Amino acid sequence: QVELVESGGGSVQAGGSLRLSCAPSGYFYSMNCMGWFRQAPGKEREGVATIDSAGSTSYADSVKGRFTISQDNAKNTLYLQLNGLKPEDTAMYYCAAERPLHLKLGCAVLPGNGNGQWNYWGQGTQVTVSP
Repeated sequence: QVELVESGGGSVQAGGSLRLSCAPSGYFYSMNCMGWFRQAPGKEREGVATIDSAGSTSYADSVKGRFTISQDNAKNTLYLQLNGLKPEDTAMYYCAAERPLHLKLGCAVLPGNGNGQWNYWGQGTQVTVSP
């Protein structure tokens, strides 16, 4: 069983930066795709960024140019660098791992909340951005 553990969230002022990490515990193998989602209060969870096993990335339009997804294969850790944070970035951020191959979804950020499209989810880390 793979468990994903996020860390790095916190409270910052607008314009600030944070780096989120997602590390697996338990049995781990190389994932075909990993990603970050976020859910703001009263809103549906949305995809933020994804990265495939070759390092190709995809971003939601709302974060392009500000957020960077990366992975350290040696540490089996996924990162999300958040720069130029805005109050509207306030949300619980979740990492997700491995898209079921039979769905043939590729690894790009897709519309929707990701339910049924990922095998593993983390518990989330809170990011709060004040004006």
